[in-house]
Amino acid sequence: MEFKTEQEIFESEMISNYLVPIGVFIITLFILYRLVLLFQFYYASIYKKPVFAHVYLRSQKLSPLQDSILRKESAFFNKLSVKEQLYFKHRVASFIKDKEFIGNEKLVVTEQMKVSIAATAIMLTFGFKNYLLELIETVIIYPKTYYSEINGTFHKGEINPQHKVIVFSWEDFKHGYKIDDDNLNLGIHEFGHAVHLNASKNNDVSSLIFNSGFKNLTDYLQNNENVRQRLIASKYFRTYAYTNQYEFFAVLLENFIETPLEFKTQFPNLYKYIKQMLNFKFAGY
Repeated sequence: MEFKTEQEIFESEMISNYLVPIGVFIITLFILYRLVLLFQFYYASIYKKPVFAHVYLRSQKLSPLQDSILRKESAFFNKLSVKEQLYFKHRVASFIKDKEFIGNEKLVVTEQMKVSIAATAIMLTFGFKNYLLELIETVIIYPKTYYSEINGTFHKGEINPQHKVIVFSWEDFKHGYKIDDDNLNLGIHEFGHAVHLNASKNNDVSSLIFNSGFKNLTDYLQNNENVRQRLIASKYFRTYAYTNQYEFFAVLLENFIETPLEFKTQFPNLYKYIKQMLNFKFAGY
């Protein structure tokens, strides 16, 4: 008969008393995690919204100056409920912390620039569960319209997904930010591109809802020629919208945010699709 040594007995007890239960616990957690993910995707596919959008383990805070700027500058923020404003401030602070802001042509980046740009991005992703737009790592700001060496033209703004950069002319960004009912908003337009591209490259719940909604929107237009003709004849959307699918969505988004009542009245189905894609159920929309 072979007897176990004290070391072998100790190792056997360690495995049975500690390692096996820990292994079972980890496997159970993994299975539960996968089940939760499956449930979230199933729920989103049925109800066209995430199970939850606002759950935070640690709340990020704006500085008193940033808070003051947000309240003064963002009409959207001031339409939110008190609870929604707390969520919004957390997200704006998180966006500012997550992105690098760079001023070009000797431009000094101010807190107003950071807050205004971040608030525009967060406004568009406020209904998303994943809201930071991983496609963007850097925000570059020029004082005014800038010359692009890449294509030899002047730009007011652009997004470069390859380099994870979004670029703005501050002069033009401010103009769109301050006049909020002319359907011309550089920040909304360029971040609209970012939202669209980010969703096309990801498979999280919010991207699933967005992509599904965009397909429904394009199918609706393809199957209803009379609606397409009314879109063009109405001149409600500027002609730049018909350049390609990305410009179409970005222009629709400007109108959706700035003149929602007119949008809803003239094209209720398009309005419904945009609202669903963004899970935009706040601030009177």
